[in-house]
Amino acid sequence: MSFDALVDEAAAAPVEGWDFSWLDGRATEERPSWGYQGLLGGKLAAASAALDIQTGGGEVLAGAGAENFPPTMVATEGWPPNVAQATALLHPLGAVVVADPEDPPLPFADDAFDLVTSRHPATVHWSEIARVLAPGGTYFAQHVGSGTNVEISEFFLGPLEPSDSRHHEVEAKHAEAVGLEVVQCRNERLRLELFDVGAMVFFLRKVIWTVPDFTVDRYRNRLRDLHDQIERDGVFHSTMSRTLFELRKPTHR
Repeated sequence: MSFDALVDEAAAAPVEGWDFSWLDGRATEERPSWGYQGLLGGKLAAASAALDIQTGGGEVLAGAGAENFPPTMVATEGWPPNVAQATALLHPLGAVVVADPEDPPLPFADDAFDLVTSRHPATVHWSEIARVLAPGGTYFAQHVGSGTNVEISEFFLGPLEPSDSRHHEVEAKHAEAVGLEVVQCRNERLRLELFDVGAMVFFLRKVIWTVPDFTVDRYRNRLRDLHDQIERDGVFHSTMSRTLFELRKPTHR
């Protein structure tokens, strides 16, 4: 396909939810060794009341198995198209979806959940997580770590100042500062490969924080440079960071 055809196809693809199947055959993403979704199912099955923060379209939570949902299963999401998609997917499975912006506070009482979960939260408000967790409760999540896809960001934006705000050790210290105890903090560096410029357009429309001001028109010349590079090299490589967190709220007051 031509550059224009690849770009136009990707620009028209729907990006609601957190489904990346459109990229099948056009990109590959190395997965962490621990298998978050499978572990999530086990955590949910042992809980009595669980909250999934920033659930996206609900795909990850649903994939953990409705048979594992505790008696009280709640999910939050802030982006209206995702709220609608998550509601359609999760309500029939017995989960309540609450439309909630990412800014605190969470619309729940103190000590409301014995399990709080999240996969790839865009923002992490540690004090709110600690507040809504019941004593003895667990925060179980997979975070995007520092330096994720910096190769993509810098291709479009130029050199960036390094930031350690999402470094796993820094995040663990933030969690400890609000009184949570670290049970697990595992980090892995992984590879992302994109095989055509359309895959990049789709990715940037969906993972919007990689290049926050991205539009096809704004970056068309840079996209053409990328197309030429992939035509020459066959692939664009990028690096991701993923962290598995298991944190516990102490039982003592």
